[in-house]
Amino acid sequence: MVLIPPVQPTLAEARSELPPERALPGGLAFEQKPDGYRALLFAGPGGHAHLQSRNGSDLSPAFPEIAAAGRALRVPLVLDGELVVAAEGRLDFGQLQQRSRRRHTTGRPGQSRAPDRVRHPRHRRRPAPQRAVPGPARTPRGLFAHGVLADPFVLCSATTDRATAEDWLDPAWGAAGIEGVVVKGLAQRYQPGRRGWIKVRARASAEAVVAAVTGRVTTPSTLLLGRYDARGRLRFIARTAPLSATARREVGSLLYPADDNHPWKQRRFSAGWGTREAINHRPVQPDVVVEFAGDTAVDAGRYRHPMRYLRVRDDMSPEQLPPATPGPELHGSTSSEGGTAVTHAPRWLHQKTSARVLQPSRSASTQRLKAVRS
Repeated sequence: MVLIPPVQPTLAEARSELPPERALPGGLAFEQKPDGYRALLFAGPGGHAHLQSRNGSDLSPAFPEIAAAGRALRVPLVLDGELVVAAEGRLDFGQLQQRSRRRHTTGRPGQSRAPDRVRHPRHRRRPAPQRAVPGPARTPRGLFAHGVLADPFVLCSATTDRATAEDWLDPAWGAAGIEGVVVKGLAQRYQPGRRGWIKVRARASAEAVVAAVTGRVTTPSTLLLGRYDARGRLRFIARTAPLSATARREVGSLLYPADDNHPWKQRRFSAGWGTREAINHRPVQPDVVVEFAGDTAVDAGRYRHPMRYLRVRDDMSPEQLPPATPGPELHGSTSSEGGTAVTHAPRWLHQKTSARVLQPSRSASTQRLKAVRS
């Protein structure tokens, strides 16, 4: 079968927990879900390569080293994986987003320079049989074992052990840039455009102060949450999903409009990650602390996806909250001594990263994390 871009990748259905063993054909295989961009690499004979985004856009100008590695392959392949940027011992989605914007520039792609290492760690697409590829090498791991694939391609950790997959859902893995688990059937065919796989995101809860709202102050539609940094500045960290009617009454009864000294009076907030559309918000007196839950996708201290409101924490004051930091502050990701807990990073994250990567923690929540061999 010959695949010509653009091709829709196989999609994943979001679930709140791992599925039962017989949910997919042939039993279940679990893969770590890195925090990156989904991409398909088409490598053809004669030194041709094309890097496609999930939506069909050409990513080759933004990631010339990946396109160049595709042109250097000895055999025609189609690879489905994630583009990620590893920096300072974790995956950095912010830097990845900056790289992706380069495809809109007019400069020569080959002149693009970046100190970070771009990786392609998870390869889902089984290549079509080619005479130049031995039978055992037609799987992703076989391609690495036979030397067909090498740096900058990196194989993501995978397992058939359910307990290991459960460990990967510990929120502490978010510190390394692992946002959950992708589940596939061992006997499953690739299904372009269909939700044939299952995706389970790691979830955790945290607290923040309500600093602004959308809608009416007395019955807010969504909450804009913040924390104070070490210098006493109120930093935006998250926005909630729309509140239920009960939550609107519960929170709205405690909120008051802010005075003219509120630091967010003249500030603009985007309606979503990657968009310039602004939302109409109303600052409130920042003295009500709430607990929220969501995934572990955090960039520069901000949660990328809308959070789910849980409850008011009237037992806490804004001064008792952890300071705003460049990384996530989640229940399950702090040690019993109160310091920042870090995890055993997956092996592919250790490769070619600078200085100290991630060190093991003694906290109970992170002791369960296991380094799984590829």
